[in-house]
Amino acid sequence: MQLRIDHAQPDDAPIIAQMVGELLREIMAMVETKVFEFHQEGTEARARSWMTNGKYSVLLARDGAQPEPLGLLALYESYALYSEGAYGTIPEFYVRQPYRSQGVGAALLMEAKGIGRSKGWTRLEVTTPPLPQFDRTLAFYQQQGFNISGGRKLKVDL
Repeated sequence: MQLRIDHAQPDDAPIIAQMVGELLREIMAMVETKVFEFHQEGTEARARSWMTNGKYSVLLARDGAQPEPLGLLALYESYALYSEGAYGTIPEFYVRQPYRSQGVGAALLMEAKGIGRSKGWTRLEVTTPPLPQFDRTLAFYQQQGFNISGGRKLKVDL
């Protein structure tokens, strides 16, 4: 495999939205609960808009010249006093099933860390559910240098 990491452009929004849908469906199958609403058109429009205005970056892993991505990692800048400055948040990170355990995820994270360092971020943060179904995901993140920082991710709809 000739792995390369591309910085997605707004025109990549359709494939990004498709892969986010794949990720969300996989998560919901694992937890056996419909925890996300997914609409291709709306997701595509948000991705295009946010990439256009620079609020959201997406990395796409590809094999050589093949157009279909193997995986993606989305990234945006966050702020918190506890982090002592700006930091990066990874809201979506997905490697398609046939390409897992082949270095695709590690390559995406390496590129994301480089982006973070170039922007002067203090850290990268990612969330994975504290459920046994996600133990493999947690182990992957820990192998990549992530530490558990406590708490659970909670939300309230507005």
